Amino acid sequence: MAYTLEISPNFTIEDIHKIREHNYEMTKQMTVEEKLHYYNTPRTDAEEQIERLRHRRNTSV
Repeated sequence: MAYTLEISPNFTIEDIHKIREHNYEMTKQMTVEEKLHYYNTPRTDAEEQIERLRHRRNTSV
């Protein structure tokens, strides 16, 4: 399941549930070694999404 996880600018409880579900789907078939690699490798797509949200928040004020 390779898709971009969209979270709302207000970051709600529902967003937390989406993130947890996404992480579960991504890791449910992984071995322990694969999970360690997955969680310990920086995610540039997440960093880019955070920057977009920050930029959107800062420019809307």
